[in-house]
Amino acid sequence: MVYSALVVALMAGELCLMPIYAQDKAVQAMTLTALYNLADQQSQKVRVSEVALQAASEGVAVARSALLPSVDLSLQGSYTGNAFMLSRGFSTDGVTDYIVPGMGAIPVANGKQDTPHWGNSFTARVSQVVYAGGAIRSGIRMAELGKKMAELDVEKNRQEVRFLLTGYYLDLYKLGNQIEVVRQNIALTQKEIDQMKARREQGTVLQNDITRYEYQLQSLELTLTRLTDASTIINHQLVTTLHLPEQTVIVPDENELNTEINALSAIAVQDTWQQMATDNNLGISQATVATNLAEQKVKQAKAESLPSVAVVAENHLFGPYTQDLIPKDCNVNVWFVGIGVKFNLGSLWKNKHHIRKARTEHRQSREALALAREGVENAVQANYTNLLTSYTEVKTQQKQVELANQNYSVVQNRYQNDLALLTDMVDASNMKLSAEMALVNARISMLYNFYTLKYVTNTL
Repeated sequence: MVYSALVVALMAGELCLMPIYAQDKAVQAMTLTALYNLADQQSQKVRVSEVALQAASEGVAVARSALLPSVDLSLQGSYTGNAFMLSRGFSTDGVTDYIVPGMGAIPVANGKQDTPHWGNSFTARVSQVVYAGGAIRSGIRMAELGKKMAELDVEKNRQEVRFLLTGYYLDLYKLGNQIEVVRQNIALTQKEIDQMKARREQGTVLQNDITRYEYQLQSLELTLTRLTDASTIINHQLVTTLHLPEQTVIVPDENELNTEINALSAIAVQDTWQQMATDNNLGISQATVATNLAEQKVKQAKAESLPSVAVVAENHLFGPYTQDLIPKDCNVNVWFVGIGVKFNLGSLWKNKHHIRKARTEHRQSREALALAREGVENAVQANYTNLLTSYTEVKTQQKQVELANQNYSVVQNRYQNDLALLTDMVDASNMKLSAEMALVNARISMLYNFYTLKYVTNTL
């Protein structure tokens, strides 16, 4: 019988999932794996986080450049005006004694002094920090942790997009199954109506009986329309998220989903899922990175209270020489090599609050890590329990479909032999439809709980 075939198809998950679409639609069967790969390439959310990762990678290179020596070059040309020599009373009259070593005092008239006008200056400075209290190494480590956080953001966005698409995908799968269930029931109801009309001509069935079944047929057709429209909406949301052409119609791959459903008969123990969450959950990983980052901030704060030491080498070439009483039109070259030490003495009493703040934030990050682990543990336990419940529900609904079909066969046989009322027949038909729809929902619910558990453990 048609009903028996329908039950077998429902329990095996082999119903056709493709509703009637317009001919201009491009129907595309797609597995979840293919859907995930496409989302990794097409999702705008993933692309944004990947650009942020590139910026974080450059940040690491910037931080490491602090280990390299600094080289400053300066070249300058200038025009120097005439120098004026004034007495202590700011007068240009009189003379000033100009003491020349070995020659004694030479009187020089005050007033305008001949000065070389065109000047040049070239300075080269090289410095290499050899000690900065650990600030440079800590800065590099913070940049590396920032890159790690960006990598986790990319993967987190991938998982979120995949979970969103999984929901759309399973909704399409459920609606496709429901559409096929309703179509099977429409065909069966139409067959019953045809049989009733034949019996009506024989005078064994009243027109009222046919009317009630025609009413049920109209109700089923309305349900089919609603399910088809809902499937169209979900498909549009899925296509939009993947940036596919608008006319694309995605049909879930039954074999992959049925393989997943069959595999759920051997669900791993909860401890296995808990360990997977500990190893893979991105929330825990991000909280761990945040803790390490806070630790580096403590080191940075402490480094501000320590001196910095650098090796410095400079060379100066300039002219004319105007640092003497009488300017000289010549170039002077001076160089030196030395060690520079810089220490902010005020940091001894100003920086202690900064250090305390950094330590408090480090302690806060450790508490946040513990909270993240606690939340993930609870989420895994709850979703694992939901998965077990849905597995039991599928088994129960399969039995209910079997019983509903047996009941329908018995009532149909009794009705054909005038041993049952039409209301009994309608009730049996409704019971059968409800049981079949409940089985579809239970199967999808079990799949959804399974993928939710994979999302919580970030193993999608």
